[in-house]
Amino acid sequence: MATTEHPSPGRLRAWMLEGLSDMGKGGGHQGPHAVPEPVHKGRPWYRVMCLTGVDYFSTLGYQPGIAALAAGLLSPVATIVLVVVTLAGALPVYRRVAEESPHGEGSISMLERLLSFWKGKLFVLTLLGFAATDFLITITLSAADASTHLVENPHLTDALHDKQVLITLILVALLGAVFLKGFLEAIGVAVALVGVYLALNAVVVAVGLWHVATEAHVVTDWSNALTAEHGNVFVMVGVALIVFPKLALGLSGFETGVAVMPHVKGDPGDTEERPTGRIRDTKKLLTVAALIMSCFLIATSFITTLLIPEKEFEPGGAANGRALAFLAHDYLGNIFGTVYDVSTIAILWFAGASAMAGLLNLMPRYLPRYGMAPHWARAVRPMVIVFTLIAFLVTWIFDADVDAQGGAYATGVLVLISSAAIAVTIAAHKAGQRKATIGFAVISAVFLYTTVVNVIERPDGVKIGACFIAGIILVSLLSRLARAFELRVTSVTLDPLAERFVRDMASRKIRFIANEPDQRDRAEYRDKIEQIRQDNDVPEQEDFVFVEVTVLDPSEFEAGLTVRGEVLHSRYRVLTLESSSIPNALAALLLHVRDTTGRTPHIYFEWTEGNPFTNFLRFFLFGQGEVAPVTREVLREAERDRTRRPRVHAG
Repeated sequence: MATTEHPSPGRLRAWMLEGLSDMGKGGGHQGPHAVPEPVHKGRPWYRVMCLTGVDYFSTLGYQPGIAALAAGLLSPVATIVLVVVTLAGALPVYRRVAEESPHGEGSISMLERLLSFWKGKLFVLTLLGFAATDFLITITLSAADASTHLVENPHLTDALHDKQVLITLILVALLGAVFLKGFLEAIGVAVALVGVYLALNAVVVAVGLWHVATEAHVVTDWSNALTAEHGNVFVMVGVALIVFPKLALGLSGFETGVAVMPHVKGDPGDTEERPTGRIRDTKKLLTVAALIMSCFLIATSFITTLLIPEKEFEPGGAANGRALAFLAHDYLGNIFGTVYDVSTIAILWFAGASAMAGLLNLMPRYLPRYGMAPHWARAVRPMVIVFTLIAFLVTWIFDADVDAQGGAYATGVLVLISSAAIAVTIAAHKAGQRKATIGFAVISAVFLYTTVVNVIERPDGVKIGACFIAGIILVSLLSRLARAFELRVTSVTLDPLAERFVRDMASRKIRFIANEPDQRDRAEYRDKIEQIRQDNDVPEQEDFVFVEVTVLDPSEFEAGLTVRGEVLHSRYRVLTLESSSIPNALAALLLHVRDTTGRTPHIYFEWTEGNPFTNFLRFFLFGQGEVAPVTREVLREAERDRTRRPRVHAG
């Protein structure tokens, strides 16, 4: 619905907003590249798994050290508990999420369908806050750990001492630069990084296991110390369950795995409505990634706990944040250790890529549609700059400390997994799958317990998440307030009778009466016409068409408008509309009628009683209120040429 001519944007602005018009159409925002790929194009699942893997597998860079700090000698036992929860809990949940939301929306869209109006929007904004916590802390934590590996390298430690924050900021900036350039082609880079990194880790694990086997006393020493500290195996398992929430970093990657689903190729016969091949291959992706990671988690926690002195895991210790790198240097020499450091630095830096991909997939999908972000938030490059600047701030606040960010990271991961578990439980219940409902309910309880324990033990995580949530909600409400007078209607469609009414009026002056439907009896319309004639001194020979808008979900922001015509009491012509906002719908109808007939329409209102500020709040929150002046303001915003603007009368 073109209403005004806008000057052509400058080259920089055009480059920044490239692909903006393509986003939010069809299947929605398609991920982190300027112009979404054509439908059904994508990459084989194992290549996309590497995109997920730069996040998931890269946690090997810091997970063994964090596990040793959290669980001490129990680290291998606690890691086994983590693996059991991963394979028996998180994996089935996200396989179901892949079935329910195959376009990358994830569990948030599943829960969004269950709630409507403002409570649904606020719930989604809260989950987006935790998702932002997860993904942004992934970027900053991974970059911080990459800089730790760089600073702690024996060849560089003197030159780079006390430069960790600066190095982390540079790595985050480089990541942002990659996305500004264009990211989709970097899947090939992810394949190479994951392949090399896993191969080097396999070498470190093999050498570590060989040392454990040849130095049998380390196993005996460990088991004796474990028994002396914890007693019997039941106590060990109990303690492992208690410390398990601190190890939740090893559960990362599942939400990202679902977020990158649009990149999975699937079958040639897939459609956007039934992407059977994409769903099947995404399940393969999730399963294979979980199995690979589980094997590495168990093996690495075992060898690092047995072979590295406990004091080295402490802050300032040589293995803090880099346990496997410590073993690589210690057992395979500084040359291999340096190669391992380079590989770890590269994959940790690139781990932020999959996290950025998740952010760019989620945020533009929801916020602009809710009216809670500027229109340019649908474009990739402006959002990359926003997320990069926020990552700078987080890095500065945490001083690029890996351990300090662990709580926030775990909180974001656990809240998202808990919400996913709850979503699939509800989905199974609605599908009448009793056994699946019970199973997913148990998994939900496990993750809710884990989340609550993590929040109690590390409240800094939920505090940081609350900051993200508060920031998103505040910015969203301010944005929606600033955009309140936008047209907000994506298209206008008239049924045949409505078109007939408009064609008939086009031969004379087009006059509409805005009517709030009440009894819809003959007296209501007769009295309304008489009142409008008297208030506006309109001659009796002039006729009118009534326009009635029914507000559906006032929390929605953008939608198409369908106009239906009807004749009531064999005399009164009425156009009925359904919209989220009365003034915006009326303005859109008036502009459409003007554009299709070439005539300037007039619309007549009666003033609304009550406090103007209260009426504006009613409009902002519930789509109705002081209709006449707001309709006029929406028209003024949409059509700057006063001579072409539809006329608004209020009496």
